Amino acid sequence: MPREQGRKVVASNRKARHDYSILDTVEAGMQLTGTEVKSLRLGRASLVDAFAQERNGELFLYGMHIPEYTQGTWTNHEPRRTRKLLLNRLELNRLIGKTREAGLTLVPLSIYFKDGWAKVELGLARGKRDYDKRQDMAKRDANREINRALSRRTKGRE
Repeated sequence: MPREQGRKVVASNRKARHDYSILDTVEAGMQLTGTEVKSLRLGRASLVDAFAQERNGELFLYGMHIPEYTQGTWTNHEPRRTRKLLLNRLELNRLIGKTREAGLTLVPLSIYFKDGWAKVELGLARGKRDYDKRQDMAKRDANREINRALSRRTKGRE
């Protein structure tokens, strides 16, 4: 059977882009069990309240929910277990250093399959305050109005 090609998104964390300003993104592998992979292939996962944190010089993903596989038996996994992230040592040290010194956090942005391997996209993020969120909403509304005016003008309605 040929290995699947391309990128298939399983879950994305849209709330993370609203609550945090993303400074950098990194792709990491995950250490998963067989039933977790099968559950992910069915498109079942949730990144709400998930975050990555350093422990003993390694990164772990906390709070990610992968529901139990329905056809699983006694080998089924714990839905909210802590999962180890697989990164290059240089990337790992760089991310750990940035989270320690600058007060940044690692937030999972999406889970996907890339060429058959389960990956997670981590964002190096800084928390937004309420006024930052309001400014972003105002910019988005202003851009939307500009685009509407331009489209009306190009269609000859004004």
